[in-house]
Amino acid sequence: MNSHRGDQPVLITSAAPSHQEQLAARRRRYAVMMSLRIPCIVLAVVFAKIWWLALALILLSVPLPWMAVLIANDRPPRKAETPRRLRPFRRAITTGDHQP
Repeated sequence: MNSHRGDQPVLITSAAPSHQEQLAARRRRYAVMMSLRIPCIVLAVVFAKIWWLALALILLSVPLPWMAVLIANDRPPRKAETPRRLRPFRRAITTGDHQP
């Protein structure tokens, strides 16, 4: 036990998600972004007669893999705050009659 922590327990309600939860969320983001690429390409083929729209859809689909990798590899920043300590509950003890 570290001496700077004292004897008070640390509240963990604001703890960061586990590594597995972070990895699962990052995989979901990657899959969603990569799944957007297929409709862009299919729509470009569908709108091949409208060249500017097909070109825009193709150009939109080109950077999607790069952006998906960057976003999926981005971890949430670590919190630089000090941990909140649980303060013991202290009830005021009164003796005698209490007059409001």
